[in-house]
Amino acid sequence: MNRILIVEDDPWLAESYARSLEAASYQTKNVAHALAAIHEIDDFKPDVILLDILLAGSTGFALLHELQSYADTGGIPVVVVTSLAGDLKKDELAAYGVKRVLDKATMKPEDVVAAVRSVA
Repeated sequence: MNRILIVEDDPWLAESYARSLEAASYQTKNVAHALAAIHEIDDFKPDVILLDILLAGSTGFALLHELQSYADTGGIPVVVVTSLAGDLKKDELAAYGVKRVLDKATMKPEDVVAAVRSVA
């Protein structure tokens, strides 16, 4: 397991996550919205998806729903990184393949790597 698809519309955050993951020997690909993620999944074949919920256009929830619609993508573990962490029910997200939720307000850069390792 070494390919991480980062779905984050803030370029600075996406690059920050990528740097942390690449330093830990992961291969990353950044996309800014759910539609781009759907197109990228077939080519990149991520082992884990790092997903922001509040995205431009369609939300991260739309992507989670889409992933669960297909057998080949339904098993990809998802780590949600969001400012809405306190508002999300983790047990409900589990049905969508979400294994961990990180709060943007309190997380540190190394938390992304630890979360990805924990879902492997």
